[in-house]
Amino acid sequence: MLFDFTHGHDGERLRGVYGGDPSRGTAVVLHGAGTGSMERLRPLVREFVAHGCRGVAFDFSGHGESTGKLGELSLSRRFEQAVAVIDAYAGADGPLVLVGFSMSGQTVADLVRHYGDRVAALGLCAPAVYADEAWDVPFGQGDGRFSGIIRRPDSWRAAPALQTLRAYEGRAVLAVPGTDTVIPPAVTEAVQDALAARAQYTRFDLPDAQHQLGLWFRDHDDDRREFVAAVLTGLDDRGWSATRAWVTKQLGHGRSVADSRLLYGGWSSQMRRLTLYDGTALVQRTFVKPFFRHAAPGLLARETSVLALLAGQEGIPAPGFVAVDATAEHCDHPTLLMSALPGRVRVDEDDLDRRLDLLAAQLVRVHRVAPDERPRTYQAWTSPERVRTPAGPLWERAVDVLRRDPPSYEGCFLHRDFHPGNVLFTGAGPGLRITGVVDWVETSWGPADLDVAHCSTALALLHGPAHGLEFRERYEAHGGHELADDRDHLYWRLLDALHYCPDAAKLAGPWRDLGRDDLTSGVLGERLEAYVDGLLQRYG
Repeated sequence: MLFDFTHGHDGERLRGVYGGDPSRGTAVVLHGAGTGSMERLRPLVREFVAHGCRGVAFDFSGHGESTGKLGELSLSRRFEQAVAVIDAYAGADGPLVLVGFSMSGQTVADLVRHYGDRVAALGLCAPAVYADEAWDVPFGQGDGRFSGIIRRPDSWRAAPALQTLRAYEGRAVLAVPGTDTVIPPAVTEAVQDALAARAQYTRFDLPDAQHQLGLWFRDHDDDRREFVAAVLTGLDDRGWSATRAWVTKQLGHGRSVADSRLLYGGWSSQMRRLTLYDGTALVQRTFVKPFFRHAAPGLLARETSVLALLAGQEGIPAPGFVAVDATAEHCDHPTLLMSALPGRVRVDEDDLDRRLDLLAAQLVRVHRVAPDERPRTYQAWTSPERVRTPAGPLWERAVDVLRRDPPSYEGCFLHRDFHPGNVLFTGAGPGLRITGVVDWVETSWGPADLDVAHCSTALALLHGPAHGLEFRERYEAHGGHELADDRDHLYWRLLDALHYCPDAAKLAGPWRDLGRDDLTSGVLGERLEAYVDGLLQRYG
């Protein structure tokens, strides 16, 4: 049963409903903008109550049965009203489950920032996020300053909400309609990338639905029940109940995890360091992003076999294999458990010359691995048909280099994703050394030029074009595998570099997590252009 309430706040009377016991948690369901209201969300609130939660929904001022004028509402007032209702009806300190539709995607992010670890789960339904400057601007009548801000192309890309969602580590479900004429696909992709960074994330596709998912859930009982069940999965463990149980089983009798912490620097998967009560350290790799989750069986099978190959291999400090659930038969997501290696990822500028020399020497040793059975042939990560570059003659010339058959090559064993983010260092100055090379899911057979190219592009973006351009010479100075002549080598270098178009910043999120806040979209775009120009001048 749901009970009506009226809550006074800042001169407005906010009408809402609540029901259920808050001891397990409170689900707060927030409607979108325009014609949105709590009325269409009542069935969803009842569903949360049926699952043992308290459910709460209300009309923001200017909506439904609440007082106030819609034009006077703002994102900041929405946040303040939500806090007032939550503090009054959600219990004093129980876990919060926040569900937001459309504009309330922004409000949910604001509430996550406000309530912190109290937020155990999120349900974002066709969510929007907004530029910081829109925060306290009244909505007006659709032709004022707020509308001007949100209609400015790409104004949302620097939305603080994305950083908040990226830092969130609880359960998160993103409901995506098959047709959405309100929220641009790029916004949905950015929200997904943010949530997949640290959260226990699931994408909930509704192929036949349109933007107004509140109406969809009202009218489609099965989808409504499935969505609520997904949001509440493993609520007591912030969504990770199945994975934690599997890990405990792999450890064997008498061993258990004392501490778990997220490791920064990953992009395709989430990495966590697990410390056992006996002091042993392990690393848990989890594929959460939909694309990589789908590919996980092949990726993890390959990494498992490569770790076995490299066990005891001189000069290749790779992790040791412990256990794998490649298909998520037992875990919340496909998961690999392996030994932890000493050291840390370094993307700063200290000891840079020494680190680059060590990287080059390490890559030479990787290329000398001689497996009894060759891994799969390399896969290209872009093509002239798929690449999206900025306009201009420089980029046209670069893409034209790829309009040919791949050059012939003498193949070797490739890491295929060798760059500073996948190498661990310890020490400093003369004592600096590499203690780990990780992330072997893309291991392939192909031209050494490709590994050199990939590391070079990363160095150009991280430390400047000159460092990327010179990495070939460092590699050759350490006796690396023979590289192609200029024209062919240029092909491999650009095949990698153009993979970063049009938004190199998208792939630099893990670097910013490691402290490189200077790597803005503008800086990375300029560095990539200068690097491509340098390649064309040197090898073209």
